[in-house]
Amino acid sequence: MRLLFLGDMVGKVGREAVYDKLPSLIESQKTDFVIVNGENAANGFGITEKIYNETLDAGADVVTTGNHVFDQKEAIGLADREDRFLRPANYPAGTAGRGAFVYEAKNGARIMVMNIMGRVFMHPDLDCPFTSVEKHLEGAEMGGAVDAIFIDFHAEATSEKQCFAHFVDGKVSAVVGTHTHVPTADHQILNGGTAYMSDAGMCGDYDSSLGMEKEEPINRFTTKVNKNRFEPATGEATLAGVGIEIDDKTGLAVSIKPLRLGPRLDEVLPW
Repeated sequence: MRLLFLGDMVGKVGREAVYDKLPSLIESQKTDFVIVNGENAANGFGITEKIYNETLDAGADVVTTGNHVFDQKEAIGLADREDRFLRPANYPAGTAGRGAFVYEAKNGARIMVMNIMGRVFMHPDLDCPFTSVEKHLEGAEMGGAVDAIFIDFHAEATSEKQCFAHFVDGKVSAVVGTHTHVPTADHQILNGGTAYMSDAGMCGDYDSSLGMEKEEPINRFTTKVNKNRFEPATGEATLAGVGIEIDDKTGLAVSIKPLRLGPRLDEVLPW
């Protein structure tokens, strides 16, 4: 099975680039399943129901999120209604929506997608991500209840991302990090067969500060005073993500390669 994951869509240019390029990517890369992180799609903060539906229409099978999941209030109702919309699984009990679900890929495989958020430098009040993943993996062994398991680990600290991936190595198909918006060069298959990458990067304008116009972030670094709100950059977007090939029998990774498509970074396709 071929799985394609795209990192955080940032603002209008990021999501429109996904809408424009994803359908042909699915065809040319012969992709069986597509996951897109949409937590920054609505002007950089959160996601709306309209954007969610447009992302599915472009070819996404699941939309994951992160710490900005409920920045747009309508996302609360969306999370409760839509199985293909995931918020971090380690939010407290009673939070709207779900953090994991099992879907059917184009090739008929049953794939569990899980969205979990880190706590280091982020939200220490969340449930422990390690305990949370153990709970969600109970009864979901690959080759049994499911054929593959993918985790979007939305976290700030690379050390937490790496330790989390080693913690579930051999139990899931892949762990790919999001949140920091910069694609890393450490894509690899861990000793137990789990594909890993610290951060998939973003789908947005890379002539920016993490997809935002540069002036206000620079201002805040240099003056320590908030002058204006952050606004998404409006230049041409580059798509960043990862392609993972998964063994149909074991659910473990066969290969993991980066995807970069656009004007600012060296272009590369996974297949």
